[in-house]
Amino acid sequence: MRSIHYQLFPFLRWQKPSREILKSDLAAGTAVALVLVPQSMAYAQLAGMPPVYGLYASLLPVIVAALWGSSNQLATGPVAVVSLLTATALIPLAAPGSSEYVALAVALAFLVGVVQLSMGILRMGALVSFISHPVIVGFTNAAALVIGLSQLNKLLGIPVDTGGHFLMGLWDMLGDVAYLHWPTLLFGVGAILIMVGLKRFIPRVPGVLAAVILTTAISWLIGFERKADIHLDQVSPPAVAEQLLKWGDFKKEKADLELQIREQKARLEAAESPEAAALRYKMELLSLRQEHVARVLKRYREEMRDVHFARLPGEEGQPDAFVAAQALDEGEEVRPSWRVTQVDGSQIRMDAGGRVIGSIPAGLPSLAMPDLSPATLAALFTAAFVIALVGFTEAVAISRALAARTGQRLNPNQELIGQGLGNLSASVSQGYPVSGSFSRSAVNLNAGARTGLSSVFTAVFILLVLLFFTPLFYHLPEAVLAAIIVMAVVGLINFKAIQHAWLASRHDGIAAIVTFVATLAVAPNLDVGILIGVALAVGLFLYRTMRPRVSELTRYEDGTLREARRYGLRADEEIGLLRFDRSLYFANAGYFEDAVLEQAARYPHARYMIVVTQGVNEIDASGEEVIRSLVQRLRARGTTLVFAGIKPQVLMVMKRTHLVDFMGEDNVFHSTEGAIATIRDRLARQKAEEGKADREEGDNERA
Repeated sequence: MRSIHYQLFPFLRWQKPSREILKSDLAAGTAVALVLVPQSMAYAQLAGMPPVYGLYASLLPVIVAALWGSSNQLATGPVAVVSLLTATALIPLAAPGSSEYVALAVALAFLVGVVQLSMGILRMGALVSFISHPVIVGFTNAAALVIGLSQLNKLLGIPVDTGGHFLMGLWDMLGDVAYLHWPTLLFGVGAILIMVGLKRFIPRVPGVLAAVILTTAISWLIGFERKADIHLDQVSPPAVAEQLLKWGDFKKEKADLELQIREQKARLEAAESPEAAALRYKMELLSLRQEHVARVLKRYREEMRDVHFARLPGEEGQPDAFVAAQALDEGEEVRPSWRVTQVDGSQIRMDAGGRVIGSIPAGLPSLAMPDLSPATLAALFTAAFVIALVGFTEAVAISRALAARTGQRLNPNQELIGQGLGNLSASVSQGYPVSGSFSRSAVNLNAGARTGLSSVFTAVFILLVLLFFTPLFYHLPEAVLAAIIVMAVVGLINFKAIQHAWLASRHDGIAAIVTFVATLAVAPNLDVGILIGVALAVGLFLYRTMRPRVSELTRYEDGTLREARRYGLRADEEIGLLRFDRSLYFANAGYFEDAVLEQAARYPHARYMIVVTQGVNEIDASGEEVIRSLVQRLRARGTTLVFAGIKPQVLMVMKRTHLVDFMGEDNVFHSTEGAIATIRDRLARQKAEEGKADREEGDNERA
């Protein structure tokens, strides 16, 4: 009964709270929260969500994952890789930051939770082994680079098109580097210097929080944000206003085209053959029009980028006028210089400063079930499965590292349940997919966390921030959030791990390198990159099992058995010795048969062929049938097949199928050395008997 309680409520295994434990957990929880508040908002923007949704994802999921997880120190919440995978999955389906996008992110968290919870209940934690370590290494390095480079535009203050290929967008942005916004760059670089400096010289002070406080204060003091929402009528000269109007019309058309294409895709999936052809044709037309509109928008953006405006006071009772620099009278200055950053119909946003995160809604998230329509489930399931596996792999890797230091016993299936329930709680509280964070878990452990109560204290801190402190973040520059993300992912870049995988195994090295290159090549569709890596790793594993190591053995001068070819030794021509280093199953049974027959062909006078099976852990029906065939074929040419070093589970199969009787019990040995000694004695007796028979035959002929 007690065991069932522990399975249903694993937090009952925590140490009973004492004054000392509560003090340690409170200190650790507060330390994690000081890092989590700015990180969660930064990762929400990386996921394409408004910053407040990062705080929502740092509330219930943090508590639930700690209560039902396996690790006492694992800090769950928004993380960089999962946030980018979320954006990758949702950007083709909706405009980032829109209500539709948020609804899809919430539904995605629900699906991720269902996948993880189902795997945990079914005890499928071992499934994560299909994502091998080299694949994770290659993916993590590539994802870290993509994440870091994706923040360059925010650090430089350069607009970038996020709808196309990542590398092409990056190249276009670098081409616009002459238009960088210097104050934005200074805020980003300054934040990085603060975090690096404090980490090196005053590690006790949380660098992320210090950077946020200092830069927010400076931003407020100097009026870093300087924007104005105006009507098109306030823009002059008329030619520029007309250009802006056309720009707005094309932006609206692009949004409409994207919506139509998504609707056509949904209809195409459920369409029958005749209708499907018509839908594909319509989609091609829409795509061609979309490409044309995108080119036009790019041209307008490039033209308007060079247009600077001066803000002139309006006449009495009239709004201020924004006049393009080329239309100003001689001697009038454009200070400060205003530029167009957003066009929505006749509404124009002018900006003369940098971008800040702005208003964050105060209060707790509403509790509600996400939209789970069939179309939504179909569109998100593949991405949810990939995020579930990647997120769980990350969480388990962190938990194992923590357990190595604390000595705590880790249960991967229980961790799956904890992560799954954490994501389900995120979905009902307006959050998006979460996972374990290495940096925050390290802070949690180093700050003295003893139980999962530290995560509960972290969530309480987030609750207080949501209720009372969100207005304090209004003037936080977006460049600082980008700097926080860059600093977080720098630690994920580890090219030495790829080199180590190559040194350990060429196949593992190939898997890591191909995953790395593929993930960069398909960015921002990172889920495709990791699926390519998994498929390649599994394929290479199957290739290795199909062509395992087969070695001809002979006796070395020190009496041990060594590989004849490697050491240049002469093999016994009457007793062949062959070692097979893999379980014998349908994929490699033919290879095993060819190896034995090739050995027999090299030594046509061999009386015995001993196969050392110490590396064979199991055989299937195909393997058993091949052995039976080899016994017959070798027996027909006067050679006896012998198995040495047989394992009990393999012998059990051979007895069940009567293969032992077919081979002869005296030809199956548990010991390799015993088999060799017995076969040599048997061969000596056979030679003696043959010699005696020859002498008797000779005596008879002479008589």
